[in-house]
Amino acid sequence: MGAEPTNDWAQNEEQLRGLAREKLHAQPPVLESTGASDFDLNPGSETADPAVRRRKAAVLIPVVLGETLSVILTMRTSHLSSHAGQIAFPGGKLDQGEGVLDTALREAEEEIGLSRSFVEPIGYLDWYRTRSGFLVSPVVAFIRPGFEIRGNPAEVDDVFEVPLSFLMDGANHATHQRQVRGEVRSFYAMPYGERYIWGATAGMIKNFYDKLRPE
Repeated sequence: MGAEPTNDWAQNEEQLRGLAREKLHAQPPVLESTGASDFDLNPGSETADPAVRRRKAAVLIPVVLGETLSVILTMRTSHLSSHAGQIAFPGGKLDQGEGVLDTALREAEEEIGLSRSFVEPIGYLDWYRTRSGFLVSPVVAFIRPGFEIRGNPAEVDDVFEVPLSFLMDGANHATHQRQVRGEVRSFYAMPYGERYIWGATAGMIKNFYDKLRPE
């Protein structure tokens, strides 16, 4: 038996850049009904055609460059209409006529004050279907040092960073359960200190890991 693969690649910009070039999509995938979803751990719970009546959205997965690579995450305010109080990537719904990348960049500016001049997109993950009715395109990007963060209090309670090596370590990917409307639901969770990363955000991180980890 060979040795288990390590996640050294998640700590090295050039390795990560090479893997992204090889394994991520250069554009958002055309087939929106395929890819990861909140339903992957709950077979049979998605009863409708996943491509019907879903609201398109985009999120930015901001990988901060530095001696240690890290990912910017937010804590959403408790009064938002969807995913309130949860940990999330900067992102939101596509405006009429707006593309995925423009949405991700605009939302990052609006939510956390991240200027697009510091953002270098490096690829797209598969579309992600959420239980709340969104079809999300995650945009992976490098963030050049020197940026400033200004959280928008109307949408964000907190902005923080998590080491990419932690998120890209399969040992940190747990499967938790809770009862929702009388149904036991399973979901990915990645507790980090006092932060509880779970649900759609954890699902997208798991997809990121599955796509990029070396074979």
